[in-house]
Amino acid sequence: MKATLSILFLLSYITFSYASKGLSDSQELSATQIIMRADDNRRGKSSYSQITMTLVRPTWTRDIGLKAWALGNDYSLTLITSPAKEKGQAFLKRKRDLWNWQPSINRMIKMSSSVMGQSWMGSDFTNDDMVRESSSVNDYTHELAGMERVREYDCYKVILYPKEEAAVVWGKVIMWISTADFVEIKTEFYDEDSEWVNTMNAFDIKQYGTRKLPSRIEVVPSNKPNQKTVMTVEKYDFDVALEEGFFSQQNMQRVR
Repeated sequence: MKATLSILFLLSYITFSYASKGLSDSQELSATQIIMRADDNRRGKSSYSQITMTLVRPTWTRDIGLKAWALGNDYSLTLITSPAKEKGQAFLKRKRDLWNWQPSINRMIKMSSSVMGQSWMGSDFTNDDMVRESSSVNDYTHELAGMERVREYDCYKVILYPKEEAAVVWGKVIMWISTADFVEIKTEFYDEDSEWVNTMNAFDIKQYGTRKLPSRIEVVPSNKPNQKTVMTVEKYDFDVALEEGFFSQQNMQRVR
């Protein structure tokens, strides 16, 4: 199985009005439909966000400021705004092509699938988590494993298994998705040997336009005590005016 990364989520859109139906209706959804609804909820047609990523380690912490733009499933651009040492570095995805601009060495680097499972900027997120080359909808099969309560949320428990031909990082993913708003409340990631690697938890659900999404996400490794990475959303706008031309190698060098 290939150890590659993926921030690309090719999805089929389902009407948002259907997402507002009661639990009695949503219980009839298949596992794949649940994953599609969750993916649609967090993505939208286009988006812009400002985020602070905090790396927490046993003896130190470090903040990384980010701006991110996305258009559908095929285009994304992430800009590092702080600290000064990394400021201006950018990551671009155009369909299946990925690039990293490093202004400190004035170099554009084409990112291969072999680096997708590696740590992004020293955090507990992978390159794939941040660039989203892979698709939770199209690169996995889905199994509904019942209903469970996670903290204060009633959730669907869905197990994702990678398709044989898919180039993905994980050997298995388990998601707990809220029945009310289709928010990913908790996700566990497993390697190819079914060993638990880390857990992602969502907190502080807020309203962003017509969508409810977490304003804080924590990723905690399974075997590294007192270590985690926290993403705090400062701003999240959907359906912003973006065109494909915005997502270019030239623009990633000048966007601010």
